[in-house]
Amino acid sequence: MSSIPDRLRPTPRRLTAVLVPVLTAALTATVVSVIDRSPEPAAMALPPVTGTVAGVTGPTEIRSVAYAQAVNAAKAKKPKVTVIGTGGTISGVATSRSSFTEYRSGQIAIGDLVARLQPEIGQVADVSTVQFGNKGSGGYTIAEFHALTLAVESALKKSDAVVVTSGTDTMEEFAYWLDLTVRSRKPVVMTGAMRPWAAVTPDGPQVIGADGPANLYNSIVLAASQATYCYGTVLMLGDEFHAARDVTKTSSYRMDTFQSREFGVLGWIDGPNIKVGRAPARVEKCDAKQRWLTPFDLSRVAPTDLPRVEVVYGYQQAGGEAITAFADAGVKGIVTAGTGAGGISSAQSSARSAAAAKGVIFVSTTRTGSGASYSGSTTSPIIAGDDLLPQKARLLLLLSLAFAPADVDQVRTWVGTLGNPEWDTAPKGRPKD
Repeated sequence: MSSIPDRLRPTPRRLTAVLVPVLTAALTATVVSVIDRSPEPAAMALPPVTGTVAGVTGPTEIRSVAYAQAVNAAKAKKPKVTVIGTGGTISGVATSRSSFTEYRSGQIAIGDLVARLQPEIGQVADVSTVQFGNKGSGGYTIAEFHALTLAVESALKKSDAVVVTSGTDTMEEFAYWLDLTVRSRKPVVMTGAMRPWAAVTPDGPQVIGADGPANLYNSIVLAASQATYCYGTVLMLGDEFHAARDVTKTSSYRMDTFQSREFGVLGWIDGPNIKVGRAPARVEKCDAKQRWLTPFDLSRVAPTDLPRVEVVYGYQQAGGEAITAFADAGVKGIVTAGTGAGGISSAQSSARSAAAAKGVIFVSTTRTGSGASYSGSTTSPIIAGDDLLPQKARLLLLLSLAFAPADVDQVRTWVGTLGNPEWDTAPKGRPKD
């Protein structure tokens, strides 16, 4: 990866002067429950919903007119945010208030979840909701991903930002898909929860320690702030937000399951403060809109035009039958999650060569969870996936094949650039269109 240019390098002494406060509405309101053990407890008045945003600080001087305009607009008036619900644990109902793992996901409508954040969230943004679906994240098809992109883009025509809720199992794939296909520079924030929201019934009491309410609230706050304008899609849980490309789920039950491997988080939401720790390389092209956009305009491609792409896992003495079967079934692309730096068994290698001769395009990645695979080829349709995770390389390969069928050179270019973006090392100055 190229080094970050000086103008975009973290500069701690200038943090507070980089970005201005972006919301005039309230971010926090604390309702304190006081236990009064006197025989006749006196009624207490709840504190008013008041407060101001301390501000947004960032690590860099982002020399972008478009970014500055978005930030200034967010502080000038109350932003409009659309929340699109797809289900998952965040909308789940548990068997009891103390049940963190026994629950049914996708039971509460997204409109009801947002309503439970009132009146506080109403002072942050004008929030509208869309119920796209209400099921576990793993139950969605690629055709439904296609429809979700169109739903997000439709919402962004009227709103300043969009929040999408989903289950956490494949949330990183939801986020990366939207990162590759949403063509608006406005913020898109994915969120969800590791614990269900309510107990017993959809309108029942809140589960003890439920993380959904705070995650949804903070996601709307982050989206409304415009702090991630031109960042593409980000994923926000547990007061942290991550780049869609880098983040992955690392634990089945832990609350801090989402990690960005060696890259680190993008930033944090600390009560009334949004702290942006780093920026993805894509931000550098914010003013040059055509360079910022990915080529994957789904309004030009029907869901039926999206090809099948599969993932094959490498392990000791792995057979090549899976690769052969996928090729015979008409699969257009295969991602290999190899050992170490992307190695596969001799049987898999032979099957890959035979499938490649039939026109199947491969991307080589590693199963290790971090590090790069450079085991591509300049003569065969075998492309090095660098440090893309296998499940994300699959989405990029799928979209590449949809927009450039059988064009190995174009697919290789997209995997190398879109899949592995780098900072511009040119002299200081705004990027040219």
